[in-house]
Amino acid sequence: MTRRSAVVATFRWLQQRFLPWLCLLWCSVAAASSSGWVQSTHLKAELVSEYRQLQPGQTVTLALNTQHEPHWHSYWLNPGDSGLATTINWQLPEGVSAGAIQWPTPKLIKVPPLVNYGYEDQSILLTDLQIPADFTGESLVIVATVDWLVCQEICIPATASFSLTLPVAANAEVSTAASALFVTARQALPQALTVVGRYQMQDQSFSAVIELPQDLQVNAFFVGSGEIVDHAANQQMHYQPGRGEPGQLTLRQPQNTYFSQAPTELPLVLITASGAKQLLLHHQTATSPAIAAKSTHTSPPQTFALTEFALMLLFALVGGLILNLMPCVFPVLSLKALSLSRAGQQLAAQRAEALWYSLGVVVSFVALAALLLLLRAGGESLGWGFQLQNPLLVALLAFLLFALGLSLSGLLQFGLGLMNSGQQLTQQSGHRGSFFTGVLAVVVASPCTAPMMGTALGYAATQSAPVALLVFTALGLGMALPFLLLAMWPQLSAKLPKPGSWMEQLKHWLAIPLYLSAVWLLWVYGRQTSIDALALALLGLVALAVACWQWGLVQVAKQQGNKTLLKQVIALIALLLALLSISQPELPATSAQSKDGSAVSQSNSEQGAAEAWSAVRLQELRAQGKPVLVNMTADWCITCLVNERVALNTEQSKDAMQQYQLSYLKGDWTKQDPAISAYLKQYGRDGVPLYVLYFPGQDGQVLPQILTPNTLSEVLAAGPQQSGLSH
Repeated sequence: MTRRSAVVATFRWLQQRFLPWLCLLWCSVAAASSSGWVQSTHLKAELVSEYRQLQPGQTVTLALNTQHEPHWHSYWLNPGDSGLATTINWQLPEGVSAGAIQWPTPKLIKVPPLVNYGYEDQSILLTDLQIPADFTGESLVIVATVDWLVCQEICIPATASFSLTLPVAANAEVSTAASALFVTARQALPQALTVVGRYQMQDQSFSAVIELPQDLQVNAFFVGSGEIVDHAANQQMHYQPGRGEPGQLTLRQPQNTYFSQAPTELPLVLITASGAKQLLLHHQTATSPAIAAKSTHTSPPQTFALTEFALMLLFALVGGLILNLMPCVFPVLSLKALSLSRAGQQLAAQRAEALWYSLGVVVSFVALAALLLLLRAGGESLGWGFQLQNPLLVALLAFLLFALGLSLSGLLQFGLGLMNSGQQLTQQSGHRGSFFTGVLAVVVASPCTAPMMGTALGYAATQSAPVALLVFTALGLGMALPFLLLAMWPQLSAKLPKPGSWMEQLKHWLAIPLYLSAVWLLWVYGRQTSIDALALALLGLVALAVACWQWGLVQVAKQQGNKTLLKQVIALIALLLALLSISQPELPATSAQSKDGSAVSQSNSEQGAAEAWSAVRLQELRAQGKPVLVNMTADWCITCLVNERVALNTEQSKDAMQQYQLSYLKGDWTKQDPAISAYLKQYGRDGVPLYVLYFPGQDGQVLPQILTPNTLSEVLAAGPQQSGLSH
């Protein structure tokens, strides 16, 4: 063997033995800067470091590299009309800090009639980590929990956790394997502009002026804060060159319906001929001549907002008063009427009862509003009656009303507290019972929406927290108004019937609406869960009846001086069994979906039958030039159910639908649905029912909240005169 042949043979031997190991070692080193791919709902992502080795005092950039499934998207800093921005929760060693997310230029995502901003396919979110100069660890452990809202035509929350461990040494080393990714990420970021920009909210529009030395040929802009602009509205852009000074770019877009407060600083992305640019706008409270000079509108009178606020307070007051006539409130009002009648001519006692009941109503409305505002601030999409979207709360309320009915039937007595036996009404127990009756009245009133009430609630949803709380206070005062009148004018109390033997019979009859309300709530519970869960709840109702029966025996035994321990134990065990029966309600399987993710509509072979609502289906029908009726409802909304029975599911309405070839879409808000919440918000509503009629080529016409048998046919008959709709 020649020397050359020996060298070649030796090289091949080394290649076969060690090259695979060297490749494996190199791949491990290259991959050390990545957490590896983590699969989540409709996307996968990895956390990548620009450096594979760090040094104390360094600022290192991390990338959340996300790959969405086809046609799915997540959201930008400002998600637009709906959605939630992606959030990253960092768990870092002491002293290490993470900066804000560096958002790439978003894409306009249209889901008519909504407009959103977000990312499809690949998105790379950069974040800078600052390592302190006195960091002494040999490695840096980085843990991040990421929350996305991933949407196509439905939206699904997605969460994933990432872990990345990087060595720390005297010298930092760049990860060559990750270099291309960070180049791509930085190219997707809007270029920072160090220019002066200011904005105002005036004339029901967003107006901004930016000083620019040259025309950047802006063709669109994205406002980096929600509820500032009407995202679907047209944008106006005008550049005025300066003479010896920077020119001015003026931007305008109509104000968002739900605008409440202007932030001090507002991120803005400009889409220009040379790429995306980003800057901060500063809010200017005083009128800017540069902005006002180009405005063709005059500012509305300063009293307009006050007038609207006063009108909404009146609507809330009247709506609360009408709420007393709704069927869901009647059982509890019966309890209060009974207790006032028991008081006879004790005017002081009647006044105390009425005032404490009114306080319970008002406090409950304000507390419910505060909770609703708090949950919304946390990103929840909720509206009036939101607590009845929770099956557990529905079942508990059904159990409570059933127990109250058993008390009125004489099985046991809640008299000293909840029911107010009529004796010692001015003592603390009587006050407490009246207050709690007011609380209960508000809880059972939430499934109902009275005329004028929906408008007031929709207005409250767009205002600041103090204004919203005042609207809810007016709503509570309206509901408590009949009893407040009894408290303020004793002569009205004198007209109440005197107590007598008829009271006991009336009490038994008043148990019936409570039982009926419990049956209705259990029906809602079954619709929200499953037939098996409903069967368990009915078994729980039997256990609750046993508990009440045993507790009634305890009350009798105590009056007779007999022992009660065994009966108390049985009552407690039965109560626990009742609560266990509803502790983990079985949720139904999700509705069938088509391949594109949209809900599969029900057959509409029979005219008057409802299809499942979706924004896409509504858009399709309107694009086809068809008249459409949208019915937003919920199983727990008694007003909705009554309207359907009396006004929509009737032969008269079905004949009208047939005559005008009306398509009928029905949205079910029994459980929380962000898409329906967004649709309600579009029409200034915060709860159901909502009925919107679309004639071809026209905007939606909102129908009254209380429908009559003739409402639909009359509106359809009047519609063709304006829309050209033929019979």
